[in-house]
Amino acid sequence: MPSFYDDDPNLRFFRMSKKVYVGNMNYSTAENQLRDLFAQYGEVSSVNIIIDRYTGKAKGFGFVEMINDDEAQKAIDALNGFEFMGRQLRVNEAEDKPRRDGGSFRPRRY
Repeated sequence: MPSFYDDDPNLRFFRMSKKVYVGNMNYSTAENQLRDLFAQYGEVSSVNIIIDRYTGKAKGFGFVEMINDDEAQKAIDALNGFEFMGRQLRVNEAEDKPRRDGGSFRPRRY
């Protein structure tokens, strides 16, 4: 049974995209350099290098979103352990960050 995603090409993108974690990056890696590296394996929809909010410097990891699972897997297979800018990258499928509830009401125990 086809899903409603199949009818709209814009929605189809959201169903098929895959987020990839990239760790152990050189701290001076720019988003365009990471995009170019991953573009060898397929279409990149977004790149996000994580920046420390206090220092304003890169934390040495980030995320690349690929258009589909197959291209993401090709990039993971090729780039995990690959030396880039003097560092051996750790590349794998990104895991969803667990949601932190804003606080739940619990009765106090005395």
